[in-house]
Amino acid sequence: MASARVGYLGPEGSFGHEAVCTMDNVEPVALRSIADILVAVADGSLDQGLVPLENAIEGTVSATIDGLVFDHDLLIEREIVIPIRLQLLARTGVALADVTKVWSYVHALAQCRTFLHQLKATSEETTSTSQAAHEVAQSSEPWAAVASQTAGDLFGLVALASDIEDHPGNETRFVAVGRDHITPATGHDRTTIVCFQDADRPGSLYAILGRFAARDINLTKLESRPTKRGLGEYCFVIEFEGHVADDVVADCLADLQAHLARVKFLGSYPVTGEGAVDRRAEIDQARTSAFEWINAIRARVRSS
Repeated sequence: MASARVGYLGPEGSFGHEAVCTMDNVEPVALRSIADILVAVADGSLDQGLVPLENAIEGTVSATIDGLVFDHDLLIEREIVIPIRLQLLARTGVALADVTKVWSYVHALAQCRTFLHQLKATSEETTSTSQAAHEVAQSSEPWAAVASQTAGDLFGLVALASDIEDHPGNETRFVAVGRDHITPATGHDRTTIVCFQDADRPGSLYAILGRFAARDINLTKLESRPTKRGLGEYCFVIEFEGHVADDVVADCLADLQAHLARVKFLGSYPVTGEGAVDRRAEIDQARTSAFEWINAIRARVRSS
Protein backbone atom coordinates (compact mmCIF):
# COMPACT_ATOMS: atom_id res chain seq x y z
CA MET A 1 0.00 0.00 0.00
CA ALA A 2 1.33 3.45 -0.94
CA SER A 3 2.46 5.73 1.87
CA ALA A 4 0.13 8.58 2.81
CA ARG A 5 1.60 12.03 2.19
CA VAL A 6 1.36 13.88 5.52
CA GLY A 7 2.27 17.53 5.87
CA TYR A 8 3.92 18.95 8.98
CA LEU A 9 5.34 22.29 10.09
CA GLY A 10 8.92 22.13 8.86
CA PRO A 11 11.77 22.08 8.29
CA GLU A 12 13.06 18.79 9.69
CA GLY A 13 13.84 18.85 13.39
CA SER A 14 10.60 20.56 14.45
CA PHE A 15 8.31 19.05 17.05
CA GLY A 16 5.84 18.47 14.21
CA HIS A 17 8.52 16.40 12.51
CA GLU A 18 9.01 14.37 15.70
CA ALA A 19 5.26 13.78 15.87
CA VAL A 20 4.85 12.75 12.24
CA CYS A 21 7.71 10.27 12.61
CA THR A 22 5.59 8.34 15.14
CA MET A 23 3.06 7.58 12.39
CA ASP A 24 3.26 4.37 10.34
CA ASN A 25 3.45 4.15 6.55
CA VAL A 26 3.62 7.89 5.86
CA GLU A 27 5.70 10.16 3.66
CA PRO A 28 6.41 13.31 5.71
CA VAL A 29 6.16 16.56 3.75
CA ALA A 30 7.58 19.75 5.32
CA LEU A 31 5.63 22.98 4.79
CA ARG A 32 6.25 26.53 6.01
CA SER A 33 3.04 27.26 7.91
CA ILE A 34 -0.06 25.70 9.46
CA ALA A 35 -2.17 27.55 6.89
CA ASP A 36 -0.13 25.97 4.06
CA ILE A 37 -0.70 22.51 5.55
CA LEU A 38 -4.48 22.95 5.82
CA VAL A 39 -4.74 24.34 2.28
CA ALA A 40 -2.72 21.43 0.87
CA VAL A 41 -4.99 18.90 2.58
CA ALA A 42 -8.13 20.71 1.43
CA ASP A 43 -7.03 20.84 -2.23
CA GLY A 44 -5.87 17.22 -2.28
CA SER A 45 -2.13 17.90 -2.52
CA LEU A 46 -1.68 16.02 0.75
CA ASP A 47 -3.52 13.01 2.15
CA GLN A 48 -3.33 14.37 5.69
CA GLY A 49 -1.85 17.22 7.67
CA LEU A 50 -0.40 16.95 11.17
CA VAL A 51 -0.87 20.25 12.98
CA PRO A 52 -0.43 21.37 16.60
CA LEU A 53 -3.78 21.92 18.31
CA GLU A 54 -2.98 22.51 21.97
CA ASN A 55 0.00 23.02 24.27
CA ALA A 56 -0.06 22.25 27.99
CA ILE A 57 1.47 25.64 28.88
CA GLU A 58 0.27 28.06 26.21
CA GLY A 59 -3.11 26.51 25.34
CA THR A 60 -4.84 26.35 21.97
CA VAL A 61 -2.90 27.02 18.76
CA SER A 62 -5.17 29.61 17.19
CA ALA A 63 -3.87 29.14 13.64
CA THR A 64 -5.00 25.51 13.75
CA ILE A 65 -8.37 25.83 15.43
CA ASP A 66 -9.41 28.89 13.42
CA GLY A 67 -8.37 27.19 10.20
CA LEU A 68 -10.53 24.20 11.04
CA VAL A 69 -13.48 26.25 12.29
CA PHE A 70 -13.65 28.99 9.67
CA ASP A 71 -11.49 28.25 6.63
CA HIS A 72 -11.78 24.57 5.72
CA ASP A 73 -14.11 21.58 5.98
CA LEU A 74 -11.61 19.06 7.28
CA LEU A 75 -11.92 16.27 9.83
CA ILE A 76 -9.68 15.31 12.74
CA GLU A 77 -8.73 11.65 12.29
CA ARG A 78 -6.34 11.04 15.18
CA GLU A 79 -4.32 12.78 17.85
CA ILE A 80 -0.68 12.45 18.85
CA VAL A 81 0.68 13.84 22.13
CA ILE A 82 4.43 14.33 22.51
CA PRO A 83 6.54 15.81 25.35
CA ILE A 84 8.08 19.22 24.62
CA ARG A 85 11.56 19.90 25.98
CA LEU A 86 12.94 23.26 24.91
CA GLN A 87 16.63 24.03 24.63
CA LEU A 88 18.44 27.31 24.05
CA LEU A 89 20.68 26.52 21.08
CA ALA A 90 23.57 28.49 19.59
CA ARG A 91 26.61 28.01 17.38
CA THR A 92 29.78 26.61 18.93
CA GLY A 93 31.73 29.42 20.58
CA VAL A 94 28.71 31.56 21.49
CA ALA A 95 28.30 31.88 25.27
CA LEU A 96 25.06 32.49 27.12
CA ALA A 97 26.15 36.02 28.06
CA ASP A 98 26.86 36.80 24.38
CA VAL A 99 23.32 36.15 23.12
CA THR A 100 21.63 39.29 21.77
CA LYS A 101 18.58 37.79 20.06
CA VAL A 102 16.53 34.62 20.51
CA TRP A 103 14.58 33.14 17.60
CA SER A 104 11.70 30.66 17.74
CA TYR A 105 8.06 29.88 16.95
CA VAL A 106 5.63 32.15 18.81
CA HIS A 107 4.25 29.35 21.02
CA ALA A 108 7.73 28.13 21.97
CA LEU A 109 8.77 31.65 22.98
CA ALA A 110 5.64 31.93 25.11
CA GLN A 111 6.37 28.62 26.83
CA CYS A 112 9.62 29.96 28.27
CA ARG A 113 8.78 33.59 29.05
CA THR A 114 10.44 33.52 32.48
CA PHE A 115 13.77 32.25 31.18
CA LEU A 116 13.81 34.71 28.27
CA HIS A 117 12.93 37.61 30.56
CA GLN A 118 15.91 36.79 32.75
CA LEU A 119 18.15 36.41 29.68
CA LYS A 120 17.30 39.99 28.62
CA ALA A 121 17.80 39.32 24.91
CA THR A 122 15.30 40.42 22.28
CA SER A 123 12.97 37.80 20.76
CA GLU A 124 12.18 37.19 17.11
CA GLU A 125 9.39 34.95 15.77
CA THR A 126 9.96 32.35 13.07
CA THR A 127 7.65 29.92 11.28
CA SER A 128 8.76 26.97 13.44
CA THR A 129 11.30 25.97 16.08
CA SER A 130 13.45 24.14 13.54
CA GLN A 131 13.37 27.16 11.22
CA ALA A 132 14.75 29.15 14.15
CA ALA A 133 17.60 26.67 14.53
CA HIS A 134 18.29 26.92 10.79
CA GLU A 135 18.38 30.75 10.94
CA VAL A 136 20.80 30.73 13.87
CA ALA A 137 23.07 28.15 12.22
CA GLN A 138 23.27 30.26 9.04
CA SER A 139 24.09 33.52 10.84
CA SER A 140 27.39 34.87 12.13
CA GLU A 141 25.57 36.92 14.80
CA PRO A 142 25.52 35.87 18.51
CA TRP A 143 21.97 34.58 18.24
CA ALA A 144 20.23 31.62 19.82
CA ALA A 145 17.19 29.51 19.02
CA VAL A 146 14.57 27.93 21.24
CA ALA A 147 14.09 24.48 19.75
CA SER A 148 14.47 20.76 20.32
CA GLN A 149 17.74 18.93 20.84
CA THR A 150 16.94 17.10 17.59
CA ALA A 151 17.01 20.44 15.75
CA GLY A 152 20.25 21.33 17.47
CA ASP A 153 21.88 18.10 16.33
CA LEU A 154 20.54 18.53 12.80
CA PHE A 155 21.88 22.07 12.37
CA GLY A 156 25.11 21.68 14.35
CA LEU A 157 24.14 23.80 17.36
CA VAL A 158 24.98 23.30 21.03
CA ALA A 159 22.68 23.75 24.03
CA LEU A 160 23.47 26.78 26.19
CA ALA A 161 20.58 25.87 28.53
CA SER A 162 18.25 22.88 28.69
CA ASP A 163 14.60 22.39 29.68
CA ILE A 164 13.93 26.14 29.74
CA GLU A 165 10.12 25.92 29.58
CA ASP A 166 8.33 27.68 32.44
CA HIS A 167 6.51 24.60 33.77
CA PRO A 168 7.32 20.86 33.93
CA GLY A 169 5.20 18.31 32.10
CA ASN A 170 5.08 20.37 28.92
CA GLU A 171 3.28 18.54 26.09
CA THR A 172 1.72 19.39 22.75
CA ARG A 173 -1.28 17.66 21.23
CA PHE A 174 -1.08 17.31 17.47
CA VAL A 175 -4.03 16.25 15.30
CA ALA A 176 -4.00 14.55 11.91
CA VAL A 177 -6.63 16.09 9.66
CA GLY A 178 -8.08 14.78 6.40
CA ARG A 179 -10.81 15.63 3.95
CA ASP A 180 -13.71 13.24 4.45
CA HIS A 181 -12.80 10.20 6.56
CA ILE A 182 -14.33 9.68 10.01
CA THR A 183 -12.20 7.28 12.01
CA PRO A 184 -14.14 4.17 13.15
CA ALA A 185 -15.12 3.97 16.81
CA THR A 186 -12.64 2.25 19.13
CA GLY A 187 -14.54 2.56 22.42
CA HIS A 188 -11.97 5.11 23.60
CA ASP A 189 -12.77 8.15 21.48
CA ARG A 190 -13.14 11.92 21.54
CA THR A 191 -15.41 14.10 19.41
CA THR A 192 -14.84 17.76 18.58
CA ILE A 193 -17.61 20.10 17.42
CA VAL A 194 -18.23 23.82 17.03
CA CYS A 195 -21.55 25.38 18.09
CA PHE A 196 -22.64 28.61 16.41
CA GLN A 197 -25.54 30.30 18.20
CA ASP A 198 -28.31 31.89 16.12
CA ALA A 199 -28.67 34.60 18.77
CA ASP A 200 -26.92 35.56 21.99
CA ARG A 201 -29.48 35.15 24.75
CA PRO A 202 -29.32 34.51 28.52
CA GLY A 203 -28.78 30.85 29.31
CA SER A 204 -27.88 29.81 25.75
CA LEU A 205 -24.54 28.23 26.71
CA TYR A 206 -26.17 26.62 29.73
CA ALA A 207 -28.78 25.07 27.43
CA ILE A 208 -26.07 23.68 25.13
CA LEU A 209 -24.09 22.18 27.99
CA GLY A 210 -27.27 20.77 29.52
CA ARG A 211 -27.72 18.50 26.51
CA PHE A 212 -24.42 16.82 27.34
CA ALA A 213 -25.07 16.64 31.09
CA ALA A 214 -28.48 15.05 30.54
CA ARG A 215 -26.79 12.21 28.64
CA ASP A 216 -23.81 11.76 30.99
CA ILE A 217 -21.41 12.83 28.25
CA ASN A 218 -18.17 14.08 29.78
CA LEU A 219 -16.78 17.31 28.32
CA THR A 220 -12.99 17.42 28.08
CA LYS A 221 -12.66 20.95 26.71
CA LEU A 222 -14.81 24.04 26.21
CA GLU A 223 -13.46 27.15 24.51
CA SER A 224 -15.04 30.26 23.03
CA ARG A 225 -13.65 31.65 19.78
CA PRO A 226 -14.50 35.00 18.17
CA THR A 227 -16.60 34.52 15.03
CA LYS A 228 -14.64 37.27 13.20
CA ARG A 229 -17.92 39.15 12.61
CA GLY A 230 -17.68 41.71 15.43
CA LEU A 231 -16.73 42.25 19.05
CA GLY A 232 -18.69 40.11 21.48
CA GLU A 233 -19.72 37.47 18.91
CA TYR A 234 -18.45 34.00 19.80
CA CYS A 235 -18.81 30.37 18.87
CA PHE A 236 -17.99 27.46 21.18
CA VAL A 237 -15.48 24.70 20.47
CA ILE A 238 -16.51 21.65 22.50
CA GLU A 239 -14.59 18.40 22.96
CA PHE A 240 -16.17 15.44 24.71
CA GLU A 241 -15.76 11.73 25.28
CA GLY A 242 -17.50 9.46 22.81
CA HIS A 243 -17.90 8.86 19.07
CA VAL A 244 -20.54 10.02 16.61
CA ALA A 245 -21.29 6.34 16.00
CA ASP A 246 -22.45 6.04 19.63
CA ASP A 247 -26.23 6.40 19.84
CA VAL A 248 -26.05 8.72 22.84
CA VAL A 249 -23.62 11.06 21.04
CA ALA A 250 -25.63 11.06 17.83
CA ASP A 251 -28.80 11.85 19.78
CA CYS A 252 -27.07 14.74 21.56
CA LEU A 253 -25.72 16.28 18.35
CA ALA A 254 -29.08 15.96 16.60
CA ASP A 255 -30.77 17.65 19.56
CA LEU A 256 -28.28 20.53 19.46
CA GLN A 257 -28.64 20.99 15.71
CA ALA A 258 -32.44 20.90 15.85
CA HIS A 259 -33.03 23.21 18.78
CA LEU A 260 -30.09 25.30 19.89
CA ALA A 261 -27.23 25.92 17.47
CA ARG A 262 -25.68 25.30 14.09
CA VAL A 263 -23.17 22.54 14.69
CA LYS A 264 -19.96 22.01 12.72
CA PHE A 265 -18.58 18.51 13.17
CA LEU A 266 -14.76 18.41 13.35
CA GLY A 267 -14.27 14.70 13.91
CA SER A 268 -14.44 11.65 16.15
CA TYR A 269 -11.08 10.00 16.77
CA PRO A 270 -9.16 7.77 19.22
CA VAL A 271 -8.06 9.34 22.49
CA THR A 272 -4.49 9.27 23.76
CA GLY A 273 -4.56 7.94 27.33
CA GLU A 274 -6.63 5.41 29.23
CA GLY A 275 -9.03 7.23 31.56
CA ALA A 276 -12.00 7.61 29.21
CA VAL A 277 -12.55 3.86 28.75
CA ASP A 278 -13.29 3.20 32.41
CA ARG A 279 -15.44 6.33 32.78
CA ARG A 280 -17.55 5.48 29.75
CA ALA A 281 -17.97 1.87 30.91
CA GLU A 282 -19.18 3.04 34.33
CA ILE A 283 -21.65 5.48 32.78
CA ASP A 284 -22.96 2.88 30.32
CA GLN A 285 -23.48 0.39 33.15
CA ALA A 286 -25.34 2.99 35.22
CA ARG A 287 -27.59 3.87 32.28
CA THR A 288 -28.28 0.19 31.57
CA SER A 289 -29.28 -0.36 35.18
CA ALA A 290 -31.51 2.72 35.07
CA PHE A 291 -33.28 1.54 31.91
CA GLU A 292 -33.80 -1.90 33.44
CA TRP A 293 -35.35 -0.22 36.48
CA ILE A 294 -37.72 1.97 34.46
CA ASN A 295 -38.66 -0.88 32.11
CA ALA A 296 -39.60 -3.02 35.14
CA ILE A 297 -41.90 -0.24 36.32
CA ARG A 298 -43.47 0.25 32.87
CA ALA A 299 -44.11 -3.46 32.57
CA ARG A 300 -46.59 -3.11 35.45
CA VAL A 301 -48.75 -0.56 33.56
CA ARG A 302 -52.23 -2.01 33.04
CA SER A 303 -53.58 -2.26 29.54
CA SER A 304 -57.05 -0.69 29.29
